[in-house]
Amino acid sequence: MGLDVEALLSKVYERLQPLGKEVDCAIACISGGVDSTTSAVIARKFLGGKVYGVFINTGFMRTGEGERVREALRGLIDVEVYDFSEEFISRVEGFEDAEEKRKLFRDLFYTAVKRIASEKGCSWVVQGTIKADVVETLGGVKTQHNVLTEELLKRYGLRVIEPLIDLYKHEVRALAKHLGLPSWLVGRQPFPGPGLLVRVVGRVYREKLELVRRLTTLVEERLSGKGISQYFPAAWEYNVISTGEERGVAYEVHGVRVTGVVGGRRSYGHPVVVRKKPKDVDIYSLYKEFDTVAHPHILIEIESRDSGKYVVAIRAVLTQDFITADIAKLSIDELKTLAREIMSLEPEVKIVAYDITPKPPATIEYE
Repeated sequence: MGLDVEALLSKVYERLQPLGKEVDCAIACISGGVDSTTSAVIARKFLGGKVYGVFINTGFMRTGEGERVREALRGLIDVEVYDFSEEFISRVEGFEDAEEKRKLFRDLFYTAVKRIASEKGCSWVVQGTIKADVVETLGGVKTQHNVLTEELLKRYGLRVIEPLIDLYKHEVRALAKHLGLPSWLVGRQPFPGPGLLVRVVGRVYREKLELVRRLTTLVEERLSGKGISQYFPAAWEYNVISTGEERGVAYEVHGVRVTGVVGGRRSYGHPVVVRKKPKDVDIYSLYKEFDTVAHPHILIEIESRDSGKYVVAIRAVLTQDFITADIAKLSIDELKTLAREIMSLEPEVKIVAYDITPKPPATIEYE
């Protein structure tokens, strides 16, 4: 049975109804994803001119994202672009723990939001928080920057409007289409709140960030239109802390730490890169051979060379609700073509590997 979009929208408006007279004005934070954009458009329709659309350039966004979002939403909601990139990057540089990075990002983000809200004379912020965000934060899997407790709201001096907090991603997409959002945005793959920060795995510095930003453009271009729910590159330093070989499967354990999920709770361990396997072994079953609590992400090497200092991980998954996800089973030839292109463009890349771990035991993102 299909979704009753009108009923969904009625429930959303019903939830917003008590706020109608209470809201002075609100900042709608739009990242370019379907969640935040749909929330902003709904809030604008409900509260009218009390809602100001803003795009905050954190320095961890895709190339040219602010202008792309502003142009895409022309006629639906005006979007002002604020550039805080240098402030964010300079503060986060040098951090490497995943949770520390997410929490610092949250603090920087809401400090920036509060500055913009104060400038506009607003007490409220509209967010694209959806049910999966809440499930993962409350379950201790990872801190979603947009899930705020009462204590945090008091700290930042803000009140929140979250039109989509009871909905899953497929329901949000249905609403977005119904509301007339551009089709490319309705079907656009998710982008994490902290952006590329959580794909610069481990220690943050500018060279690695810019590598991930360039490769994000390339990977999104090459893997778009294939029916994949989410697909992206991440990068970390080539730092092997142990090696092993069992039944013809040779592998390396890397020193960086990545996140997984076991029994609804976070696991935190070192990724494994399989460097060699017997020809008759199915690559998409290989993750079952490893302890995925100690090693939440299992990857298989696609291309490598002697020189270079970075591992580039390609992640591509199929999912409806983003609570669980299967691996997109791309052909080896397709992966090799992409890997060779990456290595021809980026001389500092030593290995390109494909992540073969579903969720659970891995999280979709690495941090």
